[in-house]
Amino acid sequence: MGEKISKEIHIRNKKASYEYEFIDKYEAGMQLKGTEIKSIREGRASIKEGYCAFKGGELFVFNINITPYADASFANHEPKRPRKLLLHRQEIDKLQKKKKDVGLTIVPTLLFINDKGYAKLNIALAKGKKIADKRESLKEKDAKRQMDRVKKL
Repeated sequence: MGEKISKEIHIRNKKASYEYEFIDKYEAGMQLKGTEIKSIREGRASIKEGYCAFKGGELFVFNINITPYADASFANHEPKRPRKLLLHRQEIDKLQKKKKDVGLTIVPTLLFINDKGYAKLNIALAKGKKIADKRESLKEKDAKRQMDRVKKL
């Protein structure tokens, strides 16, 4: 009973902040199977190629890879199956309305385990960056790194 749930799981999508400019952020639950949550708690998931889309008025996340659980029997899950995101109706309606704008997409940014032990997915309504914006992001990142080095000395 005194077993501690791992809270250190933070699977990031670093590529998303480089490729996109975030407009709005949300925290969503996910509908998972038992073997999927066990794999996530082991840190065996990747959200790099993930994206969100609407299907039948519901928001789903596609193409995130949760490795099959090693100790599972024949009832293991499919690694890249679409997973339903759990949001309030007002949030879903707001996202659906904003998604109709050209050039906007919904991307997963962080997969983590919250205090209660549930898997949560941070998603962001995002707009693609131009090449010049990406260069600017790299310059800012390098400048910050230089400042941190100077502070350590």
